[in-house]
Amino acid sequence: MVLWSIKNSKGGEIFVPKLPSFRVTDLINAMSANVKTKIIGIRPGEKIHEDMITNADAQNTIDLGRYFAILPDSQQLNKKYPKAKRVKNNFYYNSGNNEKFLSVPELRKEILKFKR
Repeated sequence: MVLWSIKNSKGGEIFVPKLPSFRVTDLINAMSANVKTKIIGIRPGEKIHEDMITNADAQNTIDLGRYFAILPDSQQLNKKYPKAKRVKNNFYYNSGNNEKFLSVPELRKEILKFKR
């Protein structure tokens, strides 16, 4: 993503990758089905989902396929990226509303990549 960003940046954008989400409980099950867990609840200040693009940023956000780009201001949307698709005004992107969640088998496959 870093190399892509350097090559495609027009100046001042914040690039947000479209990455899959996963549930912590699924990650635990992917690492070992025999692990005993105890759910203790949310601690003060803890977030359930990570906000990547807020409603306020939607007016300056475009969809570039594998990435979103948040531009410094809406005046630059058509100048810098004339073919890019604008996101809807009420758009927001966080780990909870992500379209792609990794399953336990998919997480196991990812974990095996790092075991080598």
